[in-house]
Amino acid sequence: MELAGEEDAFAAREAESAATDVTVVAPGLATARGVDTERAKHLAYTRRVVELVGHCDPTIDAAHAVVEAATIDREGTVAVRARDVRSLTDVSTTDAERRIGSALVAREFDVDLDDPDHELRVYFSEDACLVGWTVVEGVRDFADRKPTDRPFFQPGSMAPVDARAFVNMAGAKPGARILDPMCGTGGVLLEAGLVGADVVGVDAQSKMAAGARVNVAHYVGDGHVVRGDATALPLCDDSIDGVVFDAPYGRQSKIARHSLAELVGGALAEVGRVSSRCVMVADRSWTEEAEDAGWEVEQVFERRVHRSLVRYVHLLHRES
Repeated sequence: MELAGEEDAFAAREAESAATDVTVVAPGLATARGVDTERAKHLAYTRRVVELVGHCDPTIDAAHAVVEAATIDREGTVAVRARDVRSLTDVSTTDAERRIGSALVAREFDVDLDDPDHELRVYFSEDACLVGWTVVEGVRDFADRKPTDRPFFQPGSMAPVDARAFVNMAGAKPGARILDPMCGTGGVLLEAGLVGADVVGVDAQSKMAAGARVNVAHYVGDGHVVRGDATALPLCDDSIDGVVFDAPYGRQSKIARHSLAELVGGALAEVGRVSSRCVMVADRSWTEEAEDAGWEVEQVFERRVHRSLVRYVHLLHRES
Protein backbone atom coordinates (compact mmCIF):
# COMPACT_ATOMS: atom_id res chain seq x y z
CA MET A 1 0.00 0.00 0.00
CA GLU A 2 1.35 3.40 -0.98
CA LEU A 3 0.57 5.66 1.96
CA ALA A 4 -0.19 9.36 1.72
CA GLY A 5 0.72 12.12 4.15
CA GLU A 6 3.60 12.03 6.60
CA GLU A 7 2.06 10.03 9.46
CA ASP A 8 2.40 6.39 8.52
CA ALA A 9 0.92 4.99 11.72
CA PHE A 10 -2.24 7.03 11.20
CA ALA A 11 -2.48 6.06 7.53
CA ALA A 12 -1.98 2.39 8.37
CA ARG A 13 -4.69 2.54 11.02
CA GLU A 14 -7.14 3.94 8.49
CA ALA A 15 -6.07 1.26 5.98
CA GLU A 16 -7.17 -1.38 8.48
CA SER A 17 -10.74 -0.47 7.56
CA ALA A 18 -10.09 -2.04 4.14
CA ALA A 19 -7.49 -4.74 4.88
CA THR A 20 -5.97 -7.00 7.51
CA ASP A 21 -2.42 -7.34 8.83
CA VAL A 22 -1.46 -3.82 7.76
CA THR A 23 2.22 -3.34 8.57
CA VAL A 24 4.40 -0.31 7.82
CA VAL A 25 7.58 -1.73 6.29
CA ALA A 26 9.29 1.49 5.20
CA PRO A 27 8.46 5.20 5.20
CA GLY A 28 5.36 5.67 3.06
CA LEU A 29 4.86 1.95 2.41
CA ALA A 30 2.89 -0.83 4.09
CA THR A 31 2.02 -4.42 3.38
CA ALA A 32 -1.41 -5.93 4.00
CA ARG A 33 -3.58 -8.98 3.41
CA GLY A 34 -7.22 -9.44 2.50
CA VAL A 35 -7.65 -6.06 0.84
CA ASP A 36 -11.23 -5.07 0.07
CA THR A 37 -10.53 -3.30 -3.21
CA GLU A 38 -13.80 -1.38 -3.28
CA ARG A 39 -13.26 0.06 0.18
CA ALA A 40 -9.58 0.70 -0.54
CA LYS A 41 -10.58 3.10 -3.34
CA HIS A 42 -12.08 5.39 -0.72
CA LEU A 43 -9.20 5.53 1.75
CA ALA A 44 -7.99 9.07 2.45
CA TYR A 45 -4.38 8.26 3.30
CA THR A 46 -3.68 5.42 0.87
CA ARG A 47 -2.88 6.49 -2.67
CA ARG A 48 -2.94 3.05 -4.25
CA VAL A 49 -2.75 -0.66 -3.60
CA VAL A 50 -0.36 -2.88 -5.54
CA GLU A 51 -0.06 -6.65 -5.76
CA LEU A 52 3.40 -7.33 -4.38
CA VAL A 53 5.86 -8.98 -6.77
CA GLY A 54 8.85 -8.75 -4.46
CA HIS A 55 10.96 -6.57 -2.20
CA CYS A 56 14.67 -5.88 -2.15
CA ASP A 57 17.33 -3.31 -1.33
CA PRO A 58 16.56 0.18 -2.66
CA THR A 59 18.76 0.00 -5.76
CA ILE A 60 17.93 -0.23 -9.44
CA ASP A 61 20.01 -3.40 -9.85
CA ALA A 62 18.11 -5.14 -7.05
CA ALA A 63 14.71 -4.09 -8.42
CA HIS A 64 15.74 -5.22 -11.91
CA ALA A 65 16.71 -8.62 -10.52
CA VAL A 66 13.31 -8.96 -8.80
CA VAL A 67 11.48 -8.34 -12.08
CA GLU A 68 13.76 -10.67 -14.03
CA ALA A 69 13.10 -13.50 -11.56
CA ALA A 70 9.36 -12.89 -11.12
CA THR A 71 6.62 -15.09 -12.53
CA ILE A 72 4.40 -12.80 -14.59
CA ASP A 73 1.05 -14.13 -15.77
CA ARG A 74 -0.28 -10.94 -17.36
CA GLU A 75 -1.08 -10.14 -20.95
CA GLY A 76 -1.24 -6.81 -22.71
CA THR A 77 0.79 -3.63 -22.55
CA VAL A 78 2.78 -2.49 -19.54
CA ALA A 79 4.39 0.61 -18.09
CA VAL A 80 6.86 1.02 -15.24
CA ARG A 81 6.30 3.83 -12.74
CA ALA A 82 9.09 4.39 -10.24
CA ARG A 83 8.97 6.63 -7.18
CA ASP A 84 11.57 7.83 -4.72
CA VAL A 85 9.29 7.92 -1.68
CA ARG A 86 9.67 11.23 0.17
CA SER A 87 13.00 11.71 -1.63
CA LEU A 88 14.69 9.36 0.84
CA THR A 89 17.05 7.80 -1.70
CA ASP A 90 19.25 9.14 -4.47
CA VAL A 91 17.80 6.72 -7.03
CA SER A 92 17.05 8.17 -10.47
CA THR A 93 13.46 7.17 -11.14
CA THR A 94 13.95 7.81 -14.86
CA ASP A 95 16.87 5.36 -14.97
CA ALA A 96 14.88 2.88 -12.90
CA GLU A 97 11.90 2.98 -15.25
CA ARG A 98 14.13 2.57 -18.30
CA ARG A 99 16.16 -0.31 -16.84
CA ILE A 100 13.23 -2.24 -15.37
CA GLY A 101 11.16 -1.58 -18.49
CA SER A 102 13.91 -3.24 -20.53
CA ALA A 103 13.51 -6.37 -18.39
CA LEU A 104 9.83 -6.50 -19.36
CA VAL A 105 10.60 -5.87 -23.04
CA ALA A 106 13.08 -8.75 -22.90
CA ARG A 107 10.14 -10.91 -21.81
CA GLU A 108 8.23 -9.78 -24.90
CA PHE A 109 5.89 -7.28 -23.26
CA ASP A 110 4.89 -4.20 -25.24
CA VAL A 111 5.36 -0.90 -23.44
CA ASP A 112 2.63 1.77 -23.51
CA LEU A 113 3.47 4.74 -21.33
CA ASP A 114 0.19 6.58 -21.96
CA ASP A 115 -2.53 3.97 -21.45
CA PRO A 116 -1.05 0.63 -20.40
CA ASP A 117 -3.09 -2.44 -19.50
CA HIS A 118 -0.86 -2.97 -16.46
CA GLU A 119 1.32 -0.66 -14.35
CA LEU A 120 4.35 -1.99 -12.52
CA ARG A 121 5.08 0.23 -9.53
CA VAL A 122 8.59 0.39 -8.10
CA TYR A 123 8.91 2.18 -4.76
CA PHE A 124 12.32 3.15 -3.43
CA SER A 125 12.24 4.07 0.26
CA GLU A 126 14.54 4.01 3.25
CA ASP A 127 16.30 0.60 3.35
CA ALA A 128 13.69 -1.05 1.13
CA CYS A 129 12.27 -1.27 -2.39
CA LEU A 130 8.84 -2.77 -3.08
CA VAL A 131 7.77 -3.85 -6.56
CA GLY A 132 4.17 -4.64 -7.53
CA TRP A 133 1.32 -4.36 -10.01
CA THR A 134 -1.25 -1.63 -9.47
CA VAL A 135 -4.57 -3.08 -8.30
CA VAL A 136 -6.41 -0.06 -6.88
CA GLU A 137 -6.08 3.65 -7.56
CA GLY A 138 -7.49 5.82 -4.79
CA VAL A 139 -10.32 8.19 -5.66
CA ARG A 140 -8.71 11.44 -4.60
CA ASP A 141 -11.46 13.97 -5.29
CA PHE A 142 -11.32 15.82 -1.98
CA ALA A 143 -10.60 19.17 -3.67
CA ASP A 144 -14.09 18.96 -5.20
CA ARG A 145 -15.56 19.41 -1.71
CA LYS A 146 -13.48 22.21 -0.26
CA PRO A 147 -15.45 23.70 2.65
CA THR A 148 -15.42 27.16 1.04
CA ASP A 149 -17.05 25.78 -2.12
CA ARG A 150 -19.99 24.10 -0.39
CA PRO A 151 -23.49 25.60 -0.52
CA PHE A 152 -23.28 26.23 3.24
CA PHE A 153 -19.95 27.27 4.77
CA GLN A 154 -18.78 28.37 8.19
CA PRO A 155 -15.15 28.95 9.24
CA GLY A 156 -13.43 26.10 11.07
CA SER A 157 -14.77 23.31 8.89
CA MET A 158 -12.69 20.12 8.82
CA ALA A 159 -10.71 19.24 5.69
CA PRO A 160 -12.48 16.55 3.62
CA VAL A 161 -9.41 14.27 3.56
CA ASP A 162 -9.35 14.12 7.36
CA ALA A 163 -13.11 13.68 7.65
CA ARG A 164 -12.85 10.73 5.23
CA ALA A 165 -10.11 9.10 7.31
CA PHE A 166 -12.14 9.48 10.50
CA VAL A 167 -15.31 7.98 9.04
CA ASN A 168 -13.36 5.06 7.61
CA MET A 169 -11.90 4.41 11.06
CA ALA A 170 -15.44 4.50 12.47
CA GLY A 171 -16.58 1.81 10.03
CA ALA A 172 -18.27 3.79 7.27
CA LYS A 173 -19.28 1.54 4.36
CA PRO A 174 -22.43 0.69 2.41
CA GLY A 175 -25.17 -0.29 4.82
CA ALA A 176 -23.46 1.12 7.93
CA ARG A 177 -25.15 3.90 9.89
CA ILE A 178 -22.78 6.73 10.88
CA LEU A 179 -23.63 9.50 13.34
CA ASP A 180 -22.09 12.90 13.94
CA PRO A 181 -23.74 14.31 17.09
CA MET A 182 -22.08 17.74 16.66
CA CYS A 183 -22.27 17.84 12.88
CA GLY A 184 -21.67 21.53 12.21
CA THR A 185 -21.71 22.10 8.44
CA GLY A 186 -21.87 18.35 7.78
CA GLY A 187 -18.36 17.60 6.54
CA VAL A 188 -18.19 14.26 8.34
CA LEU A 189 -21.62 13.32 7.01
CA LEU A 190 -20.58 14.08 3.44
CA GLU A 191 -17.57 11.77 3.56
CA ALA A 192 -19.49 8.96 5.25
CA GLY A 193 -22.32 9.28 2.75
CA LEU A 194 -19.98 9.26 -0.23
CA VAL A 195 -18.58 5.86 0.77
CA GLY A 196 -22.13 4.49 0.94
CA ALA A 197 -23.03 4.83 4.63
CA ASP A 198 -26.40 6.03 5.91
CA VAL A 199 -25.75 9.29 7.74
CA VAL A 200 -27.35 10.87 10.78
CA GLY A 201 -26.40 14.34 11.97
CA VAL A 202 -27.35 16.30 15.07
CA ASP A 203 -26.40 19.86 15.98
CA ALA A 204 -27.56 22.11 18.79
CA GLN A 205 -27.77 25.18 16.55
CA SER A 206 -30.68 25.29 14.14
CA LYS A 207 -28.62 27.31 11.64
CA MET A 208 -25.94 24.61 11.50
CA ALA A 209 -28.42 21.75 11.26
CA ALA A 210 -30.21 23.50 8.39
CA GLY A 211 -26.91 24.20 6.60
CA ALA A 212 -25.72 20.64 7.05
CA ARG A 213 -28.97 19.41 5.48
CA VAL A 214 -28.28 21.60 2.45
CA ASN A 215 -24.72 20.25 2.09
CA VAL A 216 -25.80 16.63 2.51
CA ALA A 217 -28.54 17.05 -0.06
CA HIS A 218 -26.08 18.63 -2.51
CA TYR A 219 -23.30 16.02 -2.26
CA VAL A 220 -24.96 12.84 -0.99
CA GLY A 221 -28.65 13.24 -1.68
CA ASP A 222 -29.83 11.28 1.34
CA GLY A 223 -29.37 11.70 5.06
CA HIS A 224 -31.03 12.74 8.30
CA VAL A 225 -29.99 15.93 10.08
CA VAL A 226 -31.87 17.36 13.06
CA ARG A 227 -31.44 20.03 15.67
CA GLY A 228 -30.73 18.38 19.00
CA ASP A 229 -28.54 17.95 22.06
CA ALA A 230 -25.51 15.64 21.82
CA THR A 231 -26.02 14.76 25.49
CA ALA A 232 -29.64 13.62 24.86
CA LEU A 233 -29.75 12.08 21.40
CA PRO A 234 -33.15 11.25 19.85
CA LEU A 235 -31.93 7.75 18.97
CA CYS A 236 -32.54 4.21 20.24
CA ASP A 237 -29.91 2.21 22.09
CA ASP A 238 -27.33 0.52 19.84
CA SER A 239 -28.91 1.97 16.70
CA ILE A 240 -25.67 3.37 15.22
CA ASP A 241 -22.70 1.47 13.75
CA GLY A 242 -20.11 4.21 14.24
CA VAL A 243 -19.81 7.74 15.56
CA VAL A 244 -17.46 10.56 14.55
CA PHE A 245 -17.49 13.97 16.17
CA ASP A 246 -15.29 17.01 16.46
CA ALA A 247 -15.57 18.30 20.03
CA PRO A 248 -15.64 22.07 20.67
CA TYR A 249 -12.19 23.67 20.82
CA GLY A 250 -11.04 26.24 23.34
CA ARG A 251 -12.22 26.63 26.91
CA GLN A 252 -15.92 27.31 26.59
CA SER A 253 -18.90 25.54 25.09
CA LYS A 254 -21.10 27.62 22.80
CA ILE A 255 -24.09 25.79 24.25
CA ALA A 256 -25.13 27.93 27.20
CA ARG A 257 -26.68 25.20 29.30
CA HIS A 258 -23.50 23.09 29.32
CA SER A 259 -19.94 23.74 30.41
CA LEU A 260 -17.41 22.32 27.95
CA ALA A 261 -16.58 19.42 30.28
CA GLU A 262 -20.27 18.66 30.78
CA LEU A 263 -20.92 18.78 27.05
CA VAL A 264 -18.03 16.50 26.06
CA GLY A 265 -18.51 14.09 28.96
CA GLY A 266 -22.25 13.94 28.38
CA ALA A 267 -21.81 13.41 24.65
CA LEU A 268 -19.31 10.60 25.24
CA ALA A 269 -21.76 8.86 27.55
CA GLU A 270 -24.66 9.34 25.17
CA VAL A 271 -22.87 8.12 22.02
CA GLY A 272 -21.81 5.09 24.06
CA ARG A 273 -25.51 4.36 24.51
CA VAL A 274 -26.20 4.33 20.78
CA SER A 275 -22.95 2.85 19.39
CA SER A 276 -19.97 0.68 20.32
CA ARG A 277 -17.45 2.52 18.13
CA CYS A 278 -16.46 6.19 18.19
CA VAL A 279 -13.80 8.46 16.71
CA MET A 280 -13.63 11.67 18.71
CA VAL A 281 -11.49 14.59 17.55
CA ALA A 282 -10.51 17.41 19.92
CA ASP A 283 -7.84 19.99 20.67
CA ARG A 284 -6.76 18.12 23.80
CA SER A 285 -6.86 14.67 25.30
CA TRP A 286 -10.22 13.61 26.71
CA THR A 287 -8.99 10.12 27.59
CA GLU A 288 -10.01 10.29 31.24
CA GLU A 289 -13.50 11.52 30.38
CA ALA A 290 -13.88 8.79 27.73
CA GLU A 291 -12.95 6.10 30.21
CA ASP A 292 -15.32 7.58 32.79
CA ALA A 293 -18.07 7.34 30.18
CA GLY A 294 -17.43 3.61 29.75
CA TRP A 295 -15.22 3.64 26.67
CA GLU A 296 -12.01 1.71 26.16
CA VAL A 297 -9.41 3.98 24.58
CA GLU A 298 -7.85 1.95 21.80
CA GLN A 299 -5.44 4.64 20.56
CA VAL A 300 -4.93 8.40 20.50
CA PHE A 301 -3.18 10.07 17.58
CA GLU A 302 -1.75 13.57 17.97
CA ARG A 303 -1.88 15.29 14.58
CA ARG A 304 -0.43 18.77 14.14
CA VAL A 305 -2.65 20.98 12.00
CA HIS A 306 -0.60 24.16 12.38
CA ARG A 307 1.60 25.82 14.96
CA SER A 308 -1.19 26.54 17.42
CA LEU A 309 -3.42 23.50 16.87
CA VAL A 310 -2.83 19.81 17.51
CA ARG A 311 -5.79 17.51 16.92
CA TYR A 312 -6.16 14.57 19.28
CA VAL A 313 -7.88 11.72 17.48
CA HIS A 314 -9.36 9.30 20.03
CA LEU A 315 -10.26 5.81 18.79
CA LEU A 316 -12.81 4.43 21.23
CA HIS A 317 -14.76 1.23 21.52
CA ARG A 318 -16.88 -0.63 24.03
CA GLU A 319 -18.32 -4.08 24.29
CA SER A 320 -21.61 -4.35 22.42
